[in-house]
Amino acid sequence: MNLHGFGALLLEGTWLTVRLALAAMTVAIVLGLLAALAGRSRVAVLRLLAHVYATLVRGIPELLMLLLVYFGASVVLMKVASLFGHDGYIELSPFAAGTAALGFMYGAYASEVVRGAIDAIPHGQIEAAQALGMHRLLSFRRIVLPQTWRFALPPLGNLFLALLKDTALISVVGANDLMRNTAIAVSDTVQPFTFYGAAALIYLLLTVLVTLAIAWLERRVNRGMRRAAT
Repeated sequence: MNLHGFGALLLEGTWLTVRLALAAMTVAIVLGLLAALAGRSRVAVLRLLAHVYATLVRGIPELLMLLLVYFGASVVLMKVASLFGHDGYIELSPFAAGTAALGFMYGAYASEVVRGAIDAIPHGQIEAAQALGMHRLLSFRRIVLPQTWRFALPPLGNLFLALLKDTALISVVGANDLMRNTAIAVSDTVQPFTFYGAAALIYLLLTVLVTLAIAWLERRVNRGMRRAAT
């Protein structure tokens, strides 16, 4: 496949895509864990916030959320800066906007995954920990969290694959990701099939690599369980 000298540009966009996906997924896992714990909290306000969060995400498309974060953050930042005497224009970088928007959106989906993983843990284990004198935080750190990670890993992997493809949305706000750099190559060479085909192959390759990485992680986290079963 002749890329007419644009191969390095596509690789540069691919690297940005991977970094954005990893950053957004990190935010999503943190928000997902917090939202799942809030949804199981005894405090009614926290449960309500978790419900509103999940409802909000289900009702707003990812692209619209990205645009709201990208343009809305600038307005908020400028208003805050004006309180300190700064009257210049402040713009949120496309990478930061993409990380925040995708992390926020996928955090709600991750919260359902984490909640289901926590529910899959036998309640008797938590009761046994309490009987041994463990307080709630200690039992969560030593018993609940490790098993939550094991149960949640496969569906979180599927979420990451979906998020990886949704990173293409940040091209609309000017980020030089794989899709935007591909469009630049297309506009210069007028060969859309060649370059969009190359982008498709790159996304497929990333998907295969992520799938292999997830399978390796699953074997790692389940190794102790298989030994215990034997």
